[in-house]
Amino acid sequence: MPDAAPTDRPAQPGADTSSALVDDVPGAGSEDGAGTEPPVGDRAGFRLAAFGAVLIVVLFAGYGLGRLNNSTASASAPPVAGTPTGAAMPGMAMDESQPHAHNSDGATVQSGPAMPMGAAVGGLSLSSGGLTLVPETTTFSAGKSQRLAFRVAGAGGAPVTTYAVVHDKPLHLIVVRRDLTGFQHVHPTMAPDGTWGIDLTLAEPGIYRMIADFTAIVGGRQIATTLGSDLTVAGDYSPRALPAPGRNDSPDGFSVSYEGTPNTEATQPLLMTVAGADGRTAMLDPYLGAFGHLVVMREGDLAYVHVHPEATLVDGKVKFWLTAPSSGSYRMFFDFQVADQVHTAAWTLKID
Repeated sequence: MPDAAPTDRPAQPGADTSSALVDDVPGAGSEDGAGTEPPVGDRAGFRLAAFGAVLIVVLFAGYGLGRLNNSTASASAPPVAGTPTGAAMPGMAMDESQPHAHNSDGATVQSGPAMPMGAAVGGLSLSSGGLTLVPETTTFSAGKSQRLAFRVAGAGGAPVTTYAVVHDKPLHLIVVRRDLTGFQHVHPTMAPDGTWGIDLTLAEPGIYRMIADFTAIVGGRQIATTLGSDLTVAGDYSPRALPAPGRNDSPDGFSVSYEGTPNTEATQPLLMTVAGADGRTAMLDPYLGAFGHLVVMREGDLAYVHVHPEATLVDGKVKFWLTAPSSGSYRMFFDFQVADQVHTAAWTLKID
């Protein structure tokens, strides 16, 4: 006789759950099967096929959920504080309290033991990231104070008037002669129309490089970049050779030295020690939101890297992390502040 119509029932311990699966399939019982029971062999094959189909559906559903969960986790998980995060895309906030470098055009790079090989450089172009540096004049007279005025133009030439404050200033300006003498780190002020200005004295004839380091806010996006332009001081120009590589300098009566050996293959620590005339470690003041600022510039093209240190001193020393952009010769300029006065130490660095 044909089997009775199936009823919903929980599976019992040890029960054959495959039959429960088949009972729920149309055509397996008399109600949908026109009252005809298939042969025993066919019933067994049918049960096996149905179980396999259900198993495939479950596996694919689990795979899809796994993909969804993994994607959600990847998109929402924030980076761990202090972990090098690579180049910041426009609109991404960087943790300025962590060691980092303002270097490549359109990028801020978190420093630390895992920076990529060969740090990127900036300041080589008038234009980057949709922004253009527009100086009002580029000709100066040697030894005379003169107004340097410029603006940063966005799309269509409109001046940018909104900037993020980074290390206490909305814009940092580096000026140096092409033989890497006459270094200045200054901070212009901006008029309401977006024109930046500062009184600048360029002591000797030659070609100088001005590098504007800033984070512009355009259309709600933050664009961090460094733009550069040449300035000309008329007169006889006698370029100087770089001083020999060394680890000690004596600016304004201080004795400043550094430990560490940068290279292009991995980020290396640099520790700066500042001692006073008495030979004791000097009491450093925070300057522009940090205990020091390090600007590294390559001989030849004046490629630029601006490095900020760890937030706290290490045994009284200022600790930076640096990856050299390439082999070649560099000048390192270290700004520090003692008793409200800013001083600059400089060294030549040779990278093989």
